[in-house]
Amino acid sequence: MTEVFVTLFVIMDPVGTIPIFLALNRGRSAATLHRAAWQAVAVSFAVIVAFAFFGQQILGYLHISLPALQAAGGLLLLLVALELLTGKEQEATAAADVNVALVPLGTPMLAGPGAIVATMVFSQRVHDLASFAAVALGVVLVHVALWLAMRFSTPILRLIRDGGVMLVSRISGLLLSAIAVQLVADAVRAFVAGEG
Repeated sequence: MTEVFVTLFVIMDPVGTIPIFLALNRGRSAATLHRAAWQAVAVSFAVIVAFAFFGQQILGYLHISLPALQAAGGLLLLLVALELLTGKEQEATAAADVNVALVPLGTPMLAGPGAIVATMVFSQRVHDLASFAAVALGVVLVHVALWLAMRFSTPILRLIRDGGVMLVSRISGLLLSAIAVQLVADAVRAFVAGEG
C-alpha cells in the first residue's frame, strides 16, 4: 500500500496541483471551486479505476502502445501549459458551460499517462485479496489527498489574490510545459528503443 501511495502521490502531485487548479478556476466563486475539486477527483478516480481493471484490454483492442498513450498525454498537457503561459485560460474558463474540472484537471492532469501506467503496473501484481486491498487503498488515499489539496486551496487564493494567481499560473505553465515535453521525450525514446 505504501509503495502504491508514494508512487502515485509523486506522479499526481497534490501540492503541485493547487496553483494549476487556482489558475484554471480564476474568477470563480468558492462554491464553484469546491464543486470543481470533487468533480476533478471523481473523474480522476474513475479513469484510474477503469484502467486498473481494463487498461491492457482497452489498449490492446485499440492497438495503442503505452508510449503512444504517454505521447498523447504529453501533447494535451502542452496545450494546457501554453494556455497558462499566454493567459488564454481565462477565455476558456470564462464561459459558464466549460467545466475545467473534467478536462484538463480530472484528465489528463490528475489521471495522466504516468498515473495510468503506474496503476496498470500495480494492478498486474495483484494476485490475492491482500495485494488487491493494498493497491485499492493506495489509490483511494492519493485521491483523498488530491481532494483535500484542492478543497482547501480557497484560503491560499484569499492570501495571494488575483495578482498572485496570475504569477503562479505563469510559473505553473512553465513547469507543466516541461513535464509535457518530458512525457513526449520519454515516449519518443521508448519508440526508438522498440517498445512502442
